[in-house]
Amino acid sequence: MYIEGRPKIAIIDPNTLAALGLKQILQNVMPIMTVDDYGSFAELEANGADNYFHYFVAMNVVLENKAFFQERRRKTIVLTLSLDSTSLLSEFHCLCINVPEQELVRSLLSLQQSAHGRGENLPPIPEALRRKVLTDREIEVMSLIVQGYINKEIAEKLNIGLATVITHRKNIMDKLGMKSVSALTIYAVMHGYVDINKI
Repeated sequence: MYIEGRPKIAIIDPNTLAALGLKQILQNVMPIMTVDDYGSFAELEANGADNYFHYFVAMNVVLENKAFFQERRRKTIVLTLSLDSTSLLSEFHCLCINVPEQELVRSLLSLQQSAHGRGENLPPIPEALRRKVLTDREIEVMSLIVQGYINKEIAEKLNIGLATVITHRKNIMDKLGMKSVSALTIYAVMHGYVDINKI
């Protein structure tokens, strides 16, 4: 289940684009995980299916291989295109992937927090990611960014100039090596800077 001390996640989805997008988001949500993607169940089996901590699986793959996933339902997250309860497999955790990125990130963070007791069952985050790299003011700015405030609103809330907000925003992204608000959201929630219910 672990390679180099890192738990492994498998994505099994014949839609290559969807799998690659989900892989990118998962690597942001759970940087301590190794994520492998497979286009079919046969590929997963050929690579040691039981070496994985979790399976993120397209619904059709689950339906075609129900016995395998039923036995491992606690480790299986079914990827659905609809939140319609009649289309969900009730015995499995389901994740709707046909939603805006911010919503998908929020669902993954909720799943990660509920399934792993705020990460207690996961290996520790590497020291480099745990060190405080942002100033208190940058943390305040980041918190407001991920809650959806625009630069002008952040400036008013913190009683600072618009140019200062823009500078802080650039510094935050540079320091953390992030390019999107979604990645920033994941960082802020995972480090406890923002309550998931506020995003």
